[in-house]
Amino acid sequence: MGVRSVLVVGGGIAGSTCAYFLARSGISTTVVERASGQRSSGSPVDVRGPALAVVERMTALEPIRAAATQVHRLAAVDRDGRQIGWIPTQARRDAVEISRSDLAAILVSVANEHADFRYHESITALLQDDAGVQVTFPEAAPRRFDVVIGADGLHSTVRRLAFGPEEQFVTHLGLYFGSVSLGRPSADPHTVLIHNAPGRAVVVHPSTGWEGAGFMFWHPELPDHQRGDVETQKQLVSRTYRDMRWRVPELLDRLRDSDEIYFDSGCRVRLDCWSRGRTVLVGDAANSVSLFGEGSSMAIVGAATLAHVLAQQPTDIAGALRHYEHVHRRRLRLHHRGASAAAHLLVPRTRAGLSVRDAVFRTYAAGAATRTRMRRRSSI
Repeated sequence: MGVRSVLVVGGGIAGSTCAYFLARSGISTTVVERASGQRSSGSPVDVRGPALAVVERMTALEPIRAAATQVHRLAAVDRDGRQIGWIPTQARRDAVEISRSDLAAILVSVANEHADFRYHESITALLQDDAGVQVTFPEAAPRRFDVVIGADGLHSTVRRLAFGPEEQFVTHLGLYFGSVSLGRPSADPHTVLIHNAPGRAVVVHPSTGWEGAGFMFWHPELPDHQRGDVETQKQLVSRTYRDMRWRVPELLDRLRDSDEIYFDSGCRVRLDCWSRGRTVLVGDAANSVSLFGEGSSMAIVGAATLAHVLAQQPTDIAGALRHYEHVHRRRLRLHHRGASAAAHLLVPRTRAGLSVRDAVFRTYAAGAATRTRMRRRSSI
């Protein structure tokens, strides 16, 4: 028998992409999302490389481009706001930067036309055998599916139920992120500003015309009971940045007064195998280095790959899941190395590291200015 029904747990970027392609292939697809509606932080993420072809097949590329930011450079500033130098934010011209929440909303909107999305729903137990998976929900009646896909992110419930406790697979990388909307228009929609002290960075991002502030800093792992407490998060950020200048005091005031902040840590997820029987993981739940939102493109491509192999090899589910993992692990290796390098470039731990980073920004900016002058002279 082929795959007739799939449960996707998590209605974000990976989950909605996977659901779209599964449903379009004729598989009955249900998506459960524990939030009461579509949610995700507004932090910027990239859609680039092979992910562009995937979203184009979903007829989502045009709305993604329409919702994209206009950012094309990252400028470092000193404590008085003077520009040190800058680098481009994209190595490829066809890459798209978009807020995570906008990207997720677009993908969900497209997938919702084909798959059954159920919000304010989660799972509590998985019981699988050779023929399928029995899924228990907090309130709804248990249901049976041919395959269950965990697309529920870094702190995956599916991974915990099917593979084991989070601490077996998730390693804290030492970097924390906090962000808050500033609720006002940006003066420069093309430039992200970053200001550093050793081990700390604060960013002001124009997003799609409305500024947002981001805090990135190295810090030992927080105890479990403090990780999800908003007041603890605000106090930690305030202590970490209390001696920094530029716009930092103003940004901290906004963070302390806001009822809606995003806070999480940079982590690495590693599993020896991404599937157990008929349960499989995709996106951050499977294998990620969650730094700067760079995993979104890989989540899109991985989800499309998983849906494709399940549709193309319906009678050999184990073989399909092995093929998905083999193909996608190769893609991720280079991406993970790049994410680690980006973390140390943007948030150097020492003054010496900051000096090297600033030299890179100055050199690129000077070279860009020279190239601009030469182009102008040649056009005269």
